[in-house]
Order: sequence, then C-alpha cells, then structure tokens
Amino acid sequence: MRRRTFNLEAYLFVAPPFAFFVLFIVYPLVRNALYSFTDFRLTNLHAAPFVGLDNYVRVLEDPVFWISIRNVLIYGAISVPGQIAIGFAIAFVLDRRIAGVRLFRTLYFIPVITSWVVASLIFKFIFTDRGLLNYVLSDVLHLTGEPISWLSTPLYAMIVLSLLGIWKGTGWVMVMYLAALQNVPKDLYEAAAMDGATVPQSVRYITLPAVREMTGFVQIMLIIGAFNVFTSVYLVTDGGPLNQTEVMLTWMYRQAFGHYDLGYASALSFLFAIPIGLLTWVRFRLTERSGT
Repeated sequence: MRRRTFNLEAYLFVAPPFAFFVLFIVYPLVRNALYSFTDFRLTNLHAAPFVGLDNYVRVLEDPVFWISIRNVLIYGAISVPGQIAIGFAIAFVLDRRIAGVRLFRTLYFIPVITSWVVASLIFKFIFTDRGLLNYVLSDVLHLTGEPISWLSTPLYAMIVLSLLGIWKGTGWVMVMYLAALQNVPKDLYEAAAMDGATVPQSVRYITLPAVREMTGFVQIMLIIGAFNVFTSVYLVTDGGPLNQTEVMLTWMYRQAFGHYDLGYASALSFLFAIPIGLLTWVRFRLTERSGT
C-alpha cells in the first residue's frame, strides 16, 4: 500500500508538466507534421487536401531555401566562434581580482538583456547607407568617397548580422565561462608559474582542458541559436535584397504569414530541423570521444 501510494504521488507530481509538454509541444509537432502533407492555407482553414510529398519536393526545388541554408551557415561560422573566443577572453580576464570587476561584468552582460528589437534597430541605424558608420568613414575620416552599402550587399549584410549576434551573445558566454573558471584550482596556476610557465601556456594546458565540458555545452547552445536567428534579420535586412539574406525562420515566416501557405511552411520547418539535429548529434559524438 505504501508503495502504491508513493507511485500515485509520483504520478500526480509529474502529471502537470507532462500534460503541459504533451499539449504545447507534442500535439503541435504532430499537427505540424500532418499539415506538411496537405495544401493547408490560412485563406481557407476548412480545407486541407492531402498532397503527399509535394510540399517537400517544392522545398528542395526552392532556390531561396538553399540560400537560407547558406546564410545560416555563414552566420553560424562567424558568430559562434566569435562569441566563444571573445566571451572566454573576457571571462578569463574578469576571473582575476582587478579593480571594478563587478562593474565590468555588469557592462558586458547588458547586451544579453537588451531587447533584440532595440539592438537590431541600433545596428540598422549604424550600418544603413546614411548611417553613423558611413558618416564617420566618408565625412569625418574621409576614407571613402561613396557610402558603403553594408545592408544591400548580401555578404556585408551577413557579416553585420553576425557582428550583432556576437555583440548580443558574448555576455552570456562570459557568464558560462566564469562559472566554469570558478572550479579551476588556483594552485595549478601558481604551480605552473613557479615552473616558469607563461600565461598562454597556462591557458593552453590548464584553463582550456578544465573548461572543455563547458565549451561543448556553449557550442551546442550557440549552434542551435544560430539556426534560430530571426528578429535581427527580419528587422535589419528583411531578407533582402531579393531574398539574398533570408534565413531559415524568416523564409518560413514569410511563407506562413506572407503567402498564407501553412502546409509549405510546415514542410520547411521539418527540413530546417534536420541540419540542427545533425550538427547537435555530431557535437555530442565529438564530446563523447574526447571523454568530457
């Protein structure tokens, strides 16, 4: 009787979060999967004829889909290493006892709590053709004769968006590494210094191995975040010019709420999930092999 009572209490304890999980995660995923095989449109919610794999075929033949994949890879290739490198460097410096360390930690974390909308509009003001950066380069420093089209050139625009991602996320990476560095024994650094080790050598042979597990976690989270980039692209470039800066979520959003084609957008969402799952799986495998 005691065992049955305990089991009942356990089931009652997990029932609310499990119900929440089923209602808001499992059920929408199942419905979305079903929609991906239909011609379901917002203009006619009562009709959703079955079309089989037609939506998936359309996605694979859609050139903008491959452009969005390319742009996400560019964004991730720049923003993920940039956030990790700068965040680790800041955390390593602020882990020392220096004057005003709490102030600096707060200042570096402010971008994390800043709204994506506000940050995106600030960067758009800086990098637009008549923005602050072109004003400084052409009118103040006289380094350029004509304004540089930062947001109208696809490669430049992706670099600007990546810089925004680095500025926005570096503070979070810093906090993660600061937590990991708290567990590194200070005696190791003192012993290494007595043996004549330089600071770069201490970082290479003591710090980096000690925070390797945290690095794996940060990489996975940043990769997932790179594939989920939306607000900055939508507000800074709006996918232009000519869809050349579209990313996964902006193109899916445009199909669902611009063209009202929910069936096609559902197929996009499942194909978008494939590279995220593959990259996450590869990173987990590399983590297991490294023994962390």
